[in-house]
Amino acid sequence: MILKQFTIGSLENNNYLLIDEKTKEAVLIDCTQECEDIENTLKEYNATLKYILLTHGHFDHILGINGFKHKYPDCKVLVHGGDKMLMDKVEEFVKSFGINEAQIQEIDGYVEDNQIIKFGENEIKVIHTPGHTKGGVCYLIGDKLFSGDTLFYESVGRTDLPDGHFGQIKSSIEERLFKLDDNIQVYAGHGPSTTIGHEKINNKFL
Repeated sequence: MILKQFTIGSLENNNYLLIDEKTKEAVLIDCTQECEDIENTLKEYNATLKYILLTHGHFDHILGINGFKHKYPDCKVLVHGGDKMLMDKVEEFVKSFGINEAQIQEIDGYVEDNQIIKFGENEIKVIHTPGHTKGGVCYLIGDKLFSGDTLFYESVGRTDLPDGHFGQIKSSIEERLFKLDDNIQVYAGHGPSTTIGHEKINNKFL
């Protein structure tokens, strides 16, 4: 599997493009905004974008969806149902960050905890990790975990925004993510990557 990371936007969001080398099916994890580098990478590998998988519904992870859907109409956009209301209120939410307007983004369906999503020869497991938002999820693919804004390098996602809850995010990490193998590489929604083992020892928020 090919993995490409793109750091995009004023909040420096990490978007991750996964490409199955055999079938050329691709998955984009989070979609901050339209990005020529992502489009050019899809062309370079002659890949077909099958899914956009959202870790949660905050605006900085979703505002590129409509643009990508226009260019890749067969692509399916999935998010956890717990964040539907958050996404429906994106126009209201962005104003608190000094953004004047934002369109509601098109969603095709909803993921559930422990669901398996297949692309090419790969399987992606959905792990529901509420706390940053009600519908926050992580995506586990082999030895790689895409943690969105749940778990960061020596930190955790903020819980002072609507639907945030520190007790929940602490439980999500300790009871779900820390049960995974220590060697699993964690690719976060912002900042550098880390490992489960490193965070067990060094994360001062837990």
